Amino acid sequence: TKEKKRHMGDTKHFCPVSLKENFVLYPGLYEHAAKYQEKIYYFSTSEYRDKFLKNPEEYVAHNEPIQAPPLRVCLLGTHGAGKTTCARQIADKLGIFHIQFEEYLRELILPKTKEKVGPDFDGEPEEDDNKMTILSQELDNFSQTMAKTEAEKSKQEVELTDEEEAIKANLVDNEALPPEVLDNIVLDWWRKEPFRSTGFILDGFPRTLDEAQYLSERGLCPDVAVYIQVEESDVLDRLFPPRLKKWKERQYRKMENKKKLKDLKAKIRV
Repeated sequence: TKEKKRHMGDTKHFCPVSLKENFVLYPGLYEHAAKYQEKIYYFSTSEYRDKFLKNPEEYVAHNEPIQAPPLRVCLLGTHGAGKTTCARQIADKLGIFHIQFEEYLRELILPKTKEKVGPDFDGEPEEDDNKMTILSQELDNFSQTMAKTEAEKSKQEVELTDEEEAIKANLVDNEALPPEVLDNIVLDWWRKEPFRSTGFILDGFPRTLDEAQYLSERGLCPDVAVYIQVEESDVLDRLFPPRLKKWKERQYRKMENKKKLKDLKAKIRV
C-alpha cells in the first residue's frame, strides 16, 4: 500500500482536472486512471482523463504543491435541530462564511415581497384589522378611487420574475427549485470570490434527494456533511415557546382591536 501511495499523482485520489478547473476535491475513479511520468492519476470522468492526457503539464505540480480548496461543509438536520446555532459557532471558529440557505432565499426576494415569507412568518389573518381599516376610511372620508389606486400600486410593487416566483413557491409551498434557479444561487459559493478562497458552512442545504443529486451532477462536493439528529421532544421544547408567545401576542392584539373597533363604530353612528 505504501509503495502504491508513492506512485500516486500530486492530487492523490482526487481528480486533478476538477481541482484545477472547479477548485473542488472530487474523488477519482479507478476505471478512469491514467499514468504520467510514472505517477498514477485518478479522474472523476473519462472526459476529464482525456483532457488531462492532452495537456498534463497544466494539471500537475511544478515548483510548489498544488493548493487545496478551503473547507466546505453542508450542515443538515430537521427544522429546529439547532443547525443555525451550530453553524454560526463553527463558522466563527474556522473563519469561514456561514450561509443559511432558506434565509438567503428570503433575502433575495425581500425587496419585492417587502416581508419575509415562509411557514415561520405566516401570521393568522387579522379580520378585525381589516374591519378597522374600512371603518377608518369611512370616518376620514377616503375615496374609493384612492383605495383602488393604492391597491394597484401595491400589486405592481410585488410583481416577481419567474425565478423569484420559484423561490417564493419553494419557501411557502415547499415546491422544488429548478436546477437553473439553483445554478444562479449555489454555483457562486463554490466558484466565485470571496467564497471560493475562504470556504463556507452551508446551513440547511441540500434538503432533499433532488438537491443532493444536483450537487453531485454539478461536481459540487462538500468536504464534510454533518447531520444533526435530535429527539422530537427537544425540537418541541425549542420551537413551542416562541410560537406560543406569538400566538398570545396575536390574541392580545385581537382583544385591543375589538375595543378600537367598538369605539370606531360608535363614532360613525354619531
